[in-house]
Amino acid sequence: MTREELVSFALSLPEAVESAHHGTRDFRVRARIFLTMPEQDFCVVRLTPEQQHMVLAVSPQETTAVPGGWGLRGSTRLFYQLATDALVQDLVRRSWQNAAPKTLQRQFVVIPSP
Repeated sequence: MTREELVSFALSLPEAVESAHHGTRDFRVRARIFLTMPEQDFCVVRLTPEQQHMVLAVSPQETTAVPGGWGLRGSTRLFYQLATDALVQDLVRRSWQNAAPKTLQRQFVVIPSP
């Protein structure tokens, strides 16, 4: 997936908007960040620690935990140019779901948590 395709997909999610935090491009749902783009070769998605553990085991070439405390809480680097479109879309949707308020989630089909 290209950077432009990732941006387009992120903005296609319900109520997603583009913003920036300390000069880093990010995407939010109701003011909560679900995706950041700190570097050209990866983005960061917001997963639960359990979701992160599973994806790191299944896709170790395409994902890695963010160093430090953020990574321990589930923040995950996604090397979207190496990953399949399906994996990128799945992780970005999960990240959106983790950030979206429950009232918004109920209006849309969401991915069941593992």
